[in-house]
Amino acid sequence: MQRRLSRRAAMTGAATAAAAVGLAGCLQNPDSSGGTTATAEKYTEGDVPGSGTVTVLGAFGGQEQEAFLASLEDFEKESGVTVQYTADTDFTNTIRQRVGSGDAPDVALFPQPGGLFDLARGGKVVPIDVYLDYDALDGTLIPGFLDSARLQGRVYGAPMRMACKSLIWYPKAAYEEGGYSAEPATMQELYGIADEIKADGITPWSDGWAADQATGWVGTDWIEELMLRVHGPDVYDDWIYHRMPFNDEKVVQVFDLLGDLLKGEGNVLGGTDTILNTPFSEAPLPLFEDPPKAMYVRQGNFVTGFFPEDVQKNLDSEVGVFAMPTWEGGFDGQPILGGGDLAALFTLNDDSVKLMQFLTSPEFGGPWAQAGGWLSPHTTFDASQYPDEITRQVAEIASGAQVFRYDGSDVMPGAVGGGSFWTGMVEWLKGSKDSQQVCDEIEAGWPK
Repeated sequence: MQRRLSRRAAMTGAATAAAAVGLAGCLQNPDSSGGTTATAEKYTEGDVPGSGTVTVLGAFGGQEQEAFLASLEDFEKESGVTVQYTADTDFTNTIRQRVGSGDAPDVALFPQPGGLFDLARGGKVVPIDVYLDYDALDGTLIPGFLDSARLQGRVYGAPMRMACKSLIWYPKAAYEEGGYSAEPATMQELYGIADEIKADGITPWSDGWAADQATGWVGTDWIEELMLRVHGPDVYDDWIYHRMPFNDEKVVQVFDLLGDLLKGEGNVLGGTDTILNTPFSEAPLPLFEDPPKAMYVRQGNFVTGFFPEDVQKNLDSEVGVFAMPTWEGGFDGQPILGGGDLAALFTLNDDSVKLMQFLTSPEFGGPWAQAGGWLSPHTTFDASQYPDEITRQVAEIASGAQVFRYDGSDVMPGAVGGGSFWTGMVEWLKGSKDSQQVCDEIEAGWPK
């Protein structure tokens, strides 16, 4: 996938890269609010020719890297552009170091928006409206997705893949045999079905939060899901961007509502001790015992990779899934919590723009979709390319959402989203601290 450049081509590439850096510097200047403002017109093809090669840095390797590169083969043949992809498991630190030393890749694929925002505040990232058709892109994406990369009114990255978290999985045959509804309209209706399951002698939910140093992240997802449903996306945004304090009464209310579910007698297999000591990857396993010990697990689309092997081979016949429902009296619409890789541009030239246009289009990702484990963020993606009906169903759930929001803990400062929020959830579930105490302590530790 790499092409050796002649000395002349290399010199040309250096010149165009320098010109692109200069143009990018003109396009964005830090403003007093910490964002950036455009000071030049929209980029047009021919402004800065490319060298024929575009460098890309991302966090994923292995089979995902192979599927990514396979998805670029037709683009490379048709455009004449060679993509040089580098995988780095320490992406967050590496991208910061490389940009700081003047060695930024042409394009970077951010697994969370927080690091993207840090670099955008320094005027290092080109806003997408400079080189992409914003309205056309927004029109094919799940509503709200671009907001995940918005800073001070400008958007600095566009999604090239999606993770869908707002999913509830169940063992298909046993669930249907029990006669339980798979179409609850609200969380309250779902709780009613859970009571039916309990009446039949089965624990409704299985859950697991153990994840070594990351223990507690599953709990943060629960809170985020309920914040979206109970209070809606506007309040959710105020919360994750700290325009409202973490210990606001609305947040405390959601902690208490989650407590009713997870701490309620007989609701979760083994109770709170089991939740804390069960690896999140093992939470689905009780659903597929004979007979099932539980009927529900709430987790993202990636969880299918942790199902028993025989179940993975027959997903369509073994597994059922539905969207985590709305909250009666809450947000009037189906929200979806998720994540995704955000493509961001550092070097502005014809070749890098061509790649960004392709990566962020509904045409990207066919081979990756066929390989499994990948979802397009576009509602217009050809769903026939997904390998099974269950994946197509998940894609339909995501595409039908009224609003998408990024995993809040991935947006919050690392000290919170990957620190005090995680540990606070563990202390809360143990019962050593109540909802108010945990929220107060997280707010007190929010970086100034």
